[in-house]
Amino acid sequence: MLLIACANIANLLLVRGMRRKVEMSVRTALGAARGRIIRQLLTESVVLSVLGGIAGLAVAYVGTQMLLALAFPGAKNLPIQASPSFAVLAFAFGLSLVTGVLFGVAPALIAARTDPADSLRSGVRGTTMGASLLQKGLVVLQAALSLVLLVGAGLFSQSLSKLEGTDLKLNSKNRYIIHFNPQAAGYTTPQLEPLYRSIEQRFHAIPGVRNVGISNYTPMEDNNWSNGIQIQGEERTDSSSLVRVTPEYFDSVGTRVLNGRGITVQDVPTAPTVVVVNEAFVKGMFPKGDNPIGRRFGAPGPQSNGDFQIVGVVQDTVYTTVKWKNHKMYFIPMLQRPPSSREPVEEDTSSYAGAIVVETAAPMNNMEELARKTLSEINPNMAVTKFQTFDEQIADRFNDDRMVARLTQLFGGLALILATIGLYGVTAYTVARRSSEIGIRMALGAQPGGVIAMVMRGALSQTIMGLAIGIPAAFLCARWVESQLFDIKGVNIGVMSTAVAALAVASLLAGMIPARKAAATDPAQTLRTE
Repeated sequence: MLLIACANIANLLLVRGMRRKVEMSVRTALGAARGRIIRQLLTESVVLSVLGGIAGLAVAYVGTQMLLALAFPGAKNLPIQASPSFAVLAFAFGLSLVTGVLFGVAPALIAARTDPADSLRSGVRGTTMGASLLQKGLVVLQAALSLVLLVGAGLFSQSLSKLEGTDLKLNSKNRYIIHFNPQAAGYTTPQLEPLYRSIEQRFHAIPGVRNVGISNYTPMEDNNWSNGIQIQGEERTDSSSLVRVTPEYFDSVGTRVLNGRGITVQDVPTAPTVVVVNEAFVKGMFPKGDNPIGRRFGAPGPQSNGDFQIVGVVQDTVYTTVKWKNHKMYFIPMLQRPPSSREPVEEDTSSYAGAIVVETAAPMNNMEELARKTLSEINPNMAVTKFQTFDEQIADRFNDDRMVARLTQLFGGLALILATIGLYGVTAYTVARRSSEIGIRMALGAQPGGVIAMVMRGALSQTIMGLAIGIPAAFLCARWVESQLFDIKGVNIGVMSTAVAALAVASLLAGMIPARKAAATDPAQTLRTE
């Protein structure tokens, strides 16, 4: 984006410099040393670049907040606190300075190679070939970079669409996530069983509440507990995520039991220890297709003790992130402890819950107020640390991907606009320089359609050269960002075709305005001017 902007500024400076070519030739003819002229242009360019850089720094402070607001529309608290980076600002400021100096002095260097007498005789048409080629080269660069950014915007947008369209194997409708901290409220481990029972009873007493599940964390939450495991009677070990849950948990998050049973009210601390696993767990730990129901597993060791017996299999509900494939998980009753555990009950903190999931029959706009009131009635010290609807919690997990997608769309759009302006500027300048030639052509019988075609060919040829460079560059750059994309490998035809079409349409619009102006040239007026 920065390079495209610099290319546009470079083109403006080249036009400005070439318009002063005759002035520089007059100065040279009157005895001014070429070094003196170059120093003058260098001073002007440095002052212009410094002023532009300072203005850019001011825009950066305001623009950062604008970009964040665009990336997170409607957010009460932005998840990113952006502060100015000295390295980034210094780089941008330095590049603006180099661009201004380099392309501000370039016309003087071009004019310095020309005999002042020839330049004065030919006016502005004598020594513009070098500048014209450089201008067109910059437009080609803009078109190529714009295509890369447009393709990038398409890829990240496609990745976001796939992420948000993934089947999470849960039901978020009319569900609310209430985060709380019993340990901070002063509860000890032996006091947790009556606390959880009271929470379930109090929330069920609220009209419209269907299910109340309690767990240490919930689906699509930035949390994960993981343990090493070993199937009893087998040598292979692996790791799996663990979630402690109450009997209504699976119904409250919308996870279906596929085989066996879920956690029930009979799975109390004194009952035999049981566990429910997900499909990925079965595929990973029983690759031969064995029936997992009744099998036991526990912590890895020379002889696995088989602390838990598998009693059910549930769907692969997405936890933590959609990008986590083959996520093995197992669920145990909230208050059951492994028989082999030697840790005193009072020191065991694994049974502390972190979230309550409430499912209601219909939307309840006052659920947050009811949740805070219910917990405070149980214990005035127990507060709601975070309240969200299930949909809000899920949406939060896509914030980073949504931000990247929206920013790439923004920069891709700005790049397309800048490239269009650049192509328009060069085409308009070329038409202005060739106005005499176009007038003579029309005086000799050239038709307006032919003039439009001639101008459009020049404009589109630069775009085509930009595409020739940009398409391979886009495929190359796509390899660099594959790790940031979800379920996307390389550039597909749809994204590339859309980007090429957008750039082609922009080029047609940029070239059509100068072309129509050229076709409206009055031959008589042109001949009188000559």
